[in-house]
Amino acid sequence: MRIKAKWHKKGKERSLEELASALAFTTWRIGMQGVLHLENEGFQTDTQSQRMDVVAEFAAFLTHIVDRYAYSRMSGEERARFINAFALKMAEFMQDNRQDVAGPGDHAGAFVALLNARTDDYAECSFDDREGPGFSMRRTFGDHVTAVMGEKDRRWITDYVMDVETPEALRNLKRALRSLMGWEELAD
Repeated sequence: MRIKAKWHKKGKERSLEELASALAFTTWRIGMQGVLHLENEGFQTDTQSQRMDVVAEFAAFLTHIVDRYAYSRMSGEERARFINAFALKMAEFMQDNRQDVAGPGDHAGAFVALLNARTDDYAECSFDDREGPGFSMRRTFGDHVTAVMGEKDRRWITDYVMDVETPEALRNLKRALRSLMGWEELAD
């Protein structure tokens, strides 16, 4: 997957909100790519709304991962501003895309509620700054994706998400974090 690898105006100081916006765009694309990978592997999605449910799970998971990486790299105040801006941008993307699929409604609010629920789920899971999410976090993510997918091959979705989609999503996320945030120490 191609990701934003550099800024057009090099050397320009970027605000935390600008960084969060650029990273959120790339993260949204990672979630969209995850849905396509699942469908290309033959896993069932029946509606656009269901696809958005899967993207929402990817977005919530990756938002939590970004927050975990930010924890050791930013002050508490910087991290709060950054993650808030990041989550709000993700909610904006969800609002726009859900509105196209489902019509008017508070889709951003529903996403923020999902994000808060998933943050609670993932908060208890292990995470290592070098290794990334532990087994329990990857399993939880896989289970959440499975819950919103179709019935076909349901018993294999969690394992596939854990073993294939999570590493791919994290590889792309780390590339974006290195290029946009300058967090070079994040290895693939």
